[in-house]
Amino acid sequence: MLDFLFMLLAFLVAITVLIAVHEFGHFWVARRLGVKVLRYSIGFGRALWRRAGADGTEYVIAAIPLGGYVKMLDEREGPVPEAERHRAFNRQPLATRAAVVLAGPAFNFLFAMVAYWLWFILGVTGVKPVVGEVVPGSPAAVLEPGSEIVAVGGEPTPIWPAVIQAVLPAVVDGRAVTLTVRDEQGDRREVVLDLTAVDPDAATGNLFKALGLTPWRPEGPPRVVQVVPGSPAERAGFRAGDRILSIDGTALRGPEDLVDYVRGHGDADLAVTVQRDGETLTIAVRPEMRQTPDGVVPRIGLATAPGAEIPDHMLATYRYSLWAGAGKALTQTWDNSVFVLKVLGKIITGTVSARNLSGPISIAQYAGQSASAGLAWYLNFLAIVSISLGVINLLPIPVLDGGHLLYYAIELVRGRPVSEAFEAVAQRVGILIIALLMGLAFYNDIARLLG
Repeated sequence: MLDFLFMLLAFLVAITVLIAVHEFGHFWVARRLGVKVLRYSIGFGRALWRRAGADGTEYVIAAIPLGGYVKMLDEREGPVPEAERHRAFNRQPLATRAAVVLAGPAFNFLFAMVAYWLWFILGVTGVKPVVGEVVPGSPAAVLEPGSEIVAVGGEPTPIWPAVIQAVLPAVVDGRAVTLTVRDEQGDRREVVLDLTAVDPDAATGNLFKALGLTPWRPEGPPRVVQVVPGSPAERAGFRAGDRILSIDGTALRGPEDLVDYVRGHGDADLAVTVQRDGETLTIAVRPEMRQTPDGVVPRIGLATAPGAEIPDHMLATYRYSLWAGAGKALTQTWDNSVFVLKVLGKIITGTVSARNLSGPISIAQYAGQSASAGLAWYLNFLAIVSISLGVINLLPIPVLDGGHLLYYAIELVRGRPVSEAFEAVAQRVGILIIALLMGLAFYNDIARLLG
């Protein structure tokens, strides 16, 4: 229950901050360009808190935190006093209206840059990207077990997340990347990782499996970190903190051995030996068969982690200086914005499965996980979601900022605004598109929970 409340709090903080940033972009630019703002609202529906501010602006926090809006003075929405007409949004030059609309996504990108900058200068400690096992004939076969990936495309990669951030965009592009690796003797060499045959859909789900490698992990009986509610593991009596020593007498070296053993024995009864509070227990459990993207697989409902401690020499810190971090934050924001746009394009064309769309449930889970990992990882999460919001809002879909910018582009070419009738029809189409996308995202979330 405490984990759920923590996840919910992390999600609410994240969504509130990012919506506030987006709407503040519209608000701030509108005020600076002489447009009167009537209301600045975080959330929709019934107002939980409201306050009157300067210039008649009303500040609101509403009950439904999945959006927000800035209401400006506009003759299309009601009568405007003669003395105030010059401040109405619809009376503004095209450039002013476009700047106000563009400011929301722009502030999302600015926020992402600041979050990444803080992430880089705070630094994060993680496991060095040392290769464990390699599948023969796979794209990763050019790597040797025990070698360390020290750079991708010339960019240093001191920890695994840095490797993932550098390699995943190349997978989506279907191109090769150059890795700088250091073998166990300390000698460096460059190898070309050919990603042209890697399925982007599989890579976005599990990059290491798609490449054909297993990262190095300390060997030792895996430790249970979570028992899935309602799962066979919960019914059998597993608890978080249990160390799984063996299954049917077969000793386990790590979490991967547990997964492989369960998947290799179908729904047969398993005798699992665990260590709990200094005692050794044997728990009988029968896996249930579940439909997943990989087919029907047995599942007992345990999340595990390596039980052995990671030695200090296998840890590294990913950090940049104050000035270098600013430059890296700028490039990271640009690269991830392009990556999100490309993934959306490939989802539309069918190259990448629409299963990769995430809704509020998945985002809440990621929020809780990143917040649990520390401030730096939470900042990284906020940056990624902020970029996604910025990119999505720029799509030329009516009701989104990109849809309004499309209207203004048409107005620039025609020399006059689009008709209110056209805008009304387009708005209905836009609402339908957004509803379908949200429905698909919710479906994906529920499918992940069930699968």
